[in-house]
Amino acid sequence: MNTNEALDVTSPNPLSVLKLIMFSALGIFFFFVPVELGGKSTIPLDHIVSWIRGNQAGGAAIYALLIIVAGGLYPFVRGTWRDSSTQMVFSFLKLGGVLVSLMAYFEFGPAALFEKDMLPFLFNKLVIPVGLIVPLGAIFLAFLISYGLLELIGVLCQPVMRPLFKTPGKSAIDAVASFVGSYSIGLLITNRVYKSGQYSAKEAAIIATGFSTVSATFMVIVAKTLGLMDIWNLFFWSTLLVTFVVTAITVRIFPLSKMDDTAASPESEVLEHSRFKQALIEGLEANRQAQPLLTNVGINLREGVLMAMSILPSIMSVGLIGLLLAKYTPLFDWMGYLFYPFTALAQLPDALLVAKASATGLAEMFLPALLMADGAIAGKFVTGSVAISSILFFSASIPCILSTEIPLTIRQMLMIWYQRVALTILLSAPFAFYAQHLLS
Repeated sequence: MNTNEALDVTSPNPLSVLKLIMFSALGIFFFFVPVELGGKSTIPLDHIVSWIRGNQAGGAAIYALLIIVAGGLYPFVRGTWRDSSTQMVFSFLKLGGVLVSLMAYFEFGPAALFEKDMLPFLFNKLVIPVGLIVPLGAIFLAFLISYGLLELIGVLCQPVMRPLFKTPGKSAIDAVASFVGSYSIGLLITNRVYKSGQYSAKEAAIIATGFSTVSATFMVIVAKTLGLMDIWNLFFWSTLLVTFVVTAITVRIFPLSKMDDTAASPESEVLEHSRFKQALIEGLEANRQAQPLLTNVGINLREGVLMAMSILPSIMSVGLIGLLLAKYTPLFDWMGYLFYPFTALAQLPDALLVAKASATGLAEMFLPALLMADGAIAGKFVTGSVAISSILFFSASIPCILSTEIPLTIRQMLMIWYQRVALTILLSAPFAFYAQHLLS
């Protein structure tokens, strides 16, 4: 930014400030302000999705099926299925997702797959709302991430990033981008900054495994699946807090603590103005450089549709495999014992079931919510937090990280996943019991 631009931004016209405030407020409204309609109190985004599902159910099912078919074919059309062995595996799993989605829609196949907690649940209760909420949420995310709020928050958060997370101040932007956008957006930013030499390997790994969680739109799906929308704000803000507290702990233990921490071009955190003024300057500058609203909405909508195309086939295939393994094999029962000491220590109801559900999140982040949909409030709350805070899962985030330049191995990610799940169980338990008190 040159001097003239800096002067323009430090002495902004009222219209620029109004635009920053109004667009940010609109984004916050759609994601965080409960509104009562038809006797139901929830955020506006959820109302829109509920209306579509209630009034256009047939069209929504066809739309979801088309998204899945497009998502299954996309890696082969683009040729990305050959990029790595991991990409190859997940590309064929997506084709499997297309097959089982066709089975679900046209109702053909083995009877065991049509029990209410199998294909009907995955397709009708999960895939359709996810397929709607991701692109719709992406539209409203334009207001949150494209008009200066992201940059403003990033500067204001600088004083906490290095002491708490051992990352530069600008990593706050990655964190917020992931939480209000998606892990793929966060990882894209992280990888770009790492390759430019501004992050060390350790910093990039911390951000990828500690901040690149699923978005607020996915959190709505988890909360809806678990019946927690009545306490949406408690669930959202407590899970955000737990996610970042867990990150602050894991950066101080192996393997993250021992990674190379040398950056070619480390960030200078010297501010030219007071922190609030600098935050306002950068927020207004981002606002000034932002593309027109319709252009931004179009870009976000396209990314949302592509993300839905990537995720929905994986949910159907990996999700079904996970549900079948959970129902017909002892695999997750065995894995659940890895977390049983923590659920028992937290004195959660159905402690072994919560431990088992938490373990399933390694395959697909939605599985803990699926397995605990009918459990006790406290157990549902904890597994919902685990689904968000654990960050690492094989159906999407782990392959995304492996496709970047960030030097993380699968072994390291498995260790970090275990640490995050165990810590999340313990830290989210107090909020879970408070939620149970509120809903009892």
